[in-house]
Amino acid sequence: MSTNATRIRWIDPVGHDDFSDDIEALLNETKRETTEVEVVSLDRGPHHVEFHYYESLVLPDVLHRVKEAENDGVDATVIGCFYDLGLEEAREVSDSMPVMGPAQATTHLASTMGDTFSVIVGRRKWVPQMRSTIARYGFDDRLASFRPVDLGVLDFQADPERTRERLTTAAQSAIEEDHAEVIILGCTAEYGFHETLQDELGGPVLDAVVAPFKFAELQAELASLGWSHSNIGGYESPRPAEIHDWDVPEDFSTRGVWDHSSSEN
Repeated sequence: MSTNATRIRWIDPVGHDDFSDDIEALLNETKRETTEVEVVSLDRGPHHVEFHYYESLVLPDVLHRVKEAENDGVDATVIGCFYDLGLEEAREVSDSMPVMGPAQATTHLASTMGDTFSVIVGRRKWVPQMRSTIARYGFDDRLASFRPVDLGVLDFQADPERTRERLTTAAQSAIEEDHAEVIILGCTAEYGFHETLQDELGGPVLDAVVAPFKFAELQAELASLGWSHSNIGGYESPRPAEIHDWDVPEDFSTRGVWDHSSSEN
């Protein structure tokens, strides 16, 4: 292992590792030479997080994975869900390690590549939450449309040719009818199609796996300058002493995630 290696850990917030090998291979194809890719999933839980209920179930384990990554010396992490599940909470529990989410990464990148963008999503169910997230990031005026393709998270990789056809049709409609200049694939399970779509469409198509990973590589580099999420205001960390004294979630104490001796406040 190179002493100059940058470790980026991809956290898949689901209770299975069916996509892990594919994602690891994709990231290894696109990483910098000195970057080391680590892909992990959860030990338990639902196999997708299309519902708010499922998000609530997995959130504690996602936060444990984030804090474990920082304790392991990982340079940056990505939470692999386009809902940017737990992103704000994760930045609270991370002292200085950068944490990135797919929606934030892709929308920020898209805003530098064109005046408008459309997001290709699986189902209409996803749209309200994603719309609110994009508005919070300040890009609601850049959002041309959402285009659902009537596929769930677990459907995208089950029949790649069907998926490619539906993504292509939706993206073409977004460009021709909604005047989108950039296409975002709005689910991490839509990996592996962006290059084919770009060839067909003639414009940038942002992959929700590759984009946040490349953003995380940059964030890891910027962290050496002291540039990470601010601990002032919104991302202020909770007090370890309170967590310990109140015995809030047992996993935080039994797993050694928090160093209770590090803070008296």
